[in-house]
Amino acid sequence: MNYEIKQQDKFKFIEEGEGEPLLLLHGLFGALSNFRDLIEHFRQRYKVVVPMLPLFDLDIFHTSVGGLEKYVQKFIEARGYTGIHLLGNSLGGHVALVHILKHPEKIKSLILTGSSGLFENGMGDSYPKRGDYEYIKKKTQLTFYDPNTATKELVDEVFEITNNRIKVIKIIALAKSAIRNNLGEELNQIKQPTLLIWGNNDTITPPFVGKEFNRLIPNSELHFVDKCGHAPMMEVPAEFNQILDGFLNKLSVAPQP
Repeated sequence: MNYEIKQQDKFKFIEEGEGEPLLLLHGLFGALSNFRDLIEHFRQRYKVVVPMLPLFDLDIFHTSVGGLEKYVQKFIEARGYTGIHLLGNSLGGHVALVHILKHPEKIKSLILTGSSGLFENGMGDSYPKRGDYEYIKKKTQLTFYDPNTATKELVDEVFEITNNRIKVIKIIALAKSAIRNNLGEELNQIKQPTLLIWGNNDTITPPFVGKEFNRLIPNSELHFVDKCGHAPMMEVPAEFNQILDGFLNKLSVAPQP
C-alpha cells in the first residue's frame, strides 16, 4: 500500500489512522518500506506517524543525533501531538532516546528496536569504493538474519545513497555522532514504560546491547526474537506487532498516574 506523504512547513511525513500517536523514527538507511507492516497493523487503533528525517538535508554542523532530535522536537510541536508512543529503530532509536531525555513531557511510552546509543558496529572497518554494488549488497544483507530480506529495491536505495559523495559524508558524520553520543550515564532518568525488541542475530547492535538497555532503563522490558537481525519490524513483522500489541494493550488498561 502506498501512503500519502503530507507536508506542513518544512516537514514531510505520513499520518495514518486515528487515536494516540504512534510515532516511528527510521534509521540511517531507513525508508518507509521498513514500517509498512507496522503501519498497516496499528493504523486501525492509533494515529501512526512517520516523519521523513532530514538525514541528508541538514547542514554539516547539524548533521548529528542532536540535530535530528531538534528536528523531531519541532515536528512534534508543529503537529501538536501529545501522549506519544515513540518508536525508533537503529539511529532512530538513538534520536528517540535523546528526545525523551530532553522532552519527556509529551511521551507516554518508548519502544526501541536495534537502537544505537550504547554500542553499535557501523558499516564495517572500511567505506566502500563508490560504485561497488556487490559490496553494498553484502553489507545490506548483514542487517538481516535472512539475507533475502535485503530486496533489490532496498539494496538499490542504499547503493544510491552511498554513490553520492555528499550523502556519504553526511552518513559518516551521523555515524560518528552516534558513537560519540553515548547515553549510558543518563538512561536511568527515563521514567516512561519502555519496550525493547531485539533480534537474537543482530550483528550491528548485538543482543548484549539490548540487555544493557534493559539493565539501565528502570521501567523496561526486553523481548528477544529468534532468527532475526537488526530490523525486527521488517524481518519478523507478525511477531514484532504481537509483542508491541501486548505492550500497548497493558498501557491502555493501566491506571494513569
